[in-house]
Amino acid sequence: MSLNLYPEEVHNAEASEPEFYPEIDDACVEIHKACQGLGTDEDTLIKVLGSKSMKERYLIALKYKATYNKELYDLMKKENSGDFGQLTELLALPIPDAEAKIVRIATKGMGTNEKLLYSVICGRSNAEIAMLKKAYYRRYNKDLAILVAKELGGDIEKLAMACMQGMEEEFDPSRHNESQAEEDAKAFYKAGQGKRFGTDEKELFEIICKAPPEYLKTVNLAYVNKYDNNLELALKKELRGKAEDAAIFHLNMKLKPYETMAEHIKSTCAGIGTDEIGLSAAILRYQAILPKVMIEHNKMFGKSLQDRIRSEARGDYEKLLLEMIRVAWPDGY
Repeated sequence: MSLNLYPEEVHNAEASEPEFYPEIDDACVEIHKACQGLGTDEDTLIKVLGSKSMKERYLIALKYKATYNKELYDLMKKENSGDFGQLTELLALPIPDAEAKIVRIATKGMGTNEKLLYSVICGRSNAEIAMLKKAYYRRYNKDLAILVAKELGGDIEKLAMACMQGMEEEFDPSRHNESQAEEDAKAFYKAGQGKRFGTDEKELFEIICKAPPEYLKTVNLAYVNKYDNNLELALKKELRGKAEDAAIFHLNMKLKPYETMAEHIKSTCAGIGTDEIGLSAAILRYQAILPKVMIEHNKMFGKSLQDRIRSEARGDYEKLLLEMIRVAWPDGY
């Protein structure tokens, strides 16, 4: 199974009645007080929202509405602005709803932010794709698959639609074996590098979407042994532009997820200027598994994630990101 980004408690919370405890009540009171009167107490918001886990933020969002008859998201939108404000808005939502909002941001306005969109829907487990689709419909009364088909085109649309179907198979050692891997490696070659004219992108995407991670590693090894090349290089030769980027992201989220997430975070800080929404979305979405991502980031780039944030963000926005990282891995801070 592809790696879940949500902790088990969030998966369980979707299927059961929430259980609140005093710390959740206290957090709601602190947030309410921080937004009373003239001005907003940003330091308190950083302390309260930034210090909470995905599960705790899920409960706070529900409890705040029940207590004050107002969505916490709406309060954050009213009280804050800029990159800090946008991140507080996302933190004020249960994580599936926050991801639905990120998709909304990626598809609103002039053009589509394809990188932001594919980073959310590619390389996901079947369970979390289902939760995301449900959250998007609940929040915006629209079908996510229809939206994706409308916003994208060409090869990247084919990949995105395959991802949206949640077609990943459950790993079965009796079927996902070396013999079948050799057959799938051969099929992958025939659809791409071995195809005389053009590329059968649909077949390539179906193979990498259906294969569970444990098995995809075997297919990759079989491809290397037979064709002196790996699946990533094969995709690079057959695809171009954002479709290439998205397909390789999806592939590597299965083959080497923590390295891929570390590389993705770095990419939001590359070039001229910082992709703040991309950076915010990554830290927010990867928070539950951030310690492993941070270890890979250090190995790959010789730089801590905290130092990267300090060089890319400023003011309250920087403080909030650093607090989220500190809470995710107190021992590594």
